[in-house]
Amino acid sequence: MKALQFTQPKSLESIQLQEPKSPAHGQALVKVHRIGICGTDYAGYLGKMPFFSYPRIPGHELGVEVLEVGTGVTHLKVGDRCSVEPYMHCGKCYACRQGSTNCCEKLSVIGVMEDGGMMERFLIRSEKLHPSQDLSFEQLALVETLAIGCHATDRGTPSDQAHVLIIGAGPIGLATLEFTCLTGARITVMDTIQGRLDFCKSHYNVEHTICFQGDGSEMEQMLAYTGGDKYAVVTDATGNQHSMSNALQYVAHTGSLVYVGITTEAVSFKHPMLHKPEITLKGSRNALASDFRRIIGLIEDNTVNTEPWITHRVSFDHVVDQFEGFTRPETGVIKAIIEMP
Repeated sequence: MKALQFTQPKSLESIQLQEPKSPAHGQALVKVHRIGICGTDYAGYLGKMPFFSYPRIPGHELGVEVLEVGTGVTHLKVGDRCSVEPYMHCGKCYACRQGSTNCCEKLSVIGVMEDGGMMERFLIRSEKLHPSQDLSFEQLALVETLAIGCHATDRGTPSDQAHVLIIGAGPIGLATLEFTCLTGARITVMDTIQGRLDFCKSHYNVEHTICFQGDGSEMEQMLAYTGGDKYAVVTDATGNQHSMSNALQYVAHTGSLVYVGITTEAVSFKHPMLHKPEITLKGSRNALASDFRRIIGLIEDNTVNTEPWITHRVSFDHVVDQFEGFTRPETGVIKAIIEMP
């Protein structure tokens, strides 16, 4: 059975694995049809992902088909198309007992802390499979990315007509934008790449975007748009320590800053920037099972359109040759999808 493995930073190789066994109690055997390539995968390839170890089979944005189920599995049947919730939680720690399985103290994310789905078939806990009778494998592979943005939006809790700033218009920023649009908030998107901002305007009707130049003009543009106020909610989806350190300056007094991007570097700011305006600082990690179910429903009823997301497709046999190119901004990738044979 074929699989793809990061053997070390900047090294992706095709390997052979033994076929998986039949599923045990509570497990399912699935066939992988589509794989979304995530910023986490790129960071893992580049050696910049803090939760990553090598060698590692990546892949956690997955559209799969159920081939076989173990005993005790009642919500799935052979042939079901499913999205994979890749967060393996313990169910016993403090976070899990509070219902926050997304940040379990012993959390293991497939494709990050343990081997993931860049392979032909694998076993998984059946509770982590979310079926749909209507969605394609490609749509199902996009649910996890959208779930990250759904959860980040919930962490910021923007209200109708509130001014919200999203920093970074990569896939996670776009996922956050998708769900922020549903809140009725007034949105500004800031990025360093004009093409990404043009995408936000054309596909999400974002009326205000800022191309960050680092010359200090950004604040002037923001205040002119908001009528003099800073932002009630700022979400930083860059994973860049400089952006994350500077993001506090854009938050209104009593507002909230949400970090959804991840960096291995130190994020720093002077304490009065947080204390004086009484800003609420939040992390946003992964997503909840309820987010997956909600998103599947929103795609099914056409509230969320996944079609604009996919800019690149690659066959499984050509991933090794093309993967490095996807890490370069000039490639113009928003979301690349791996098509399995």
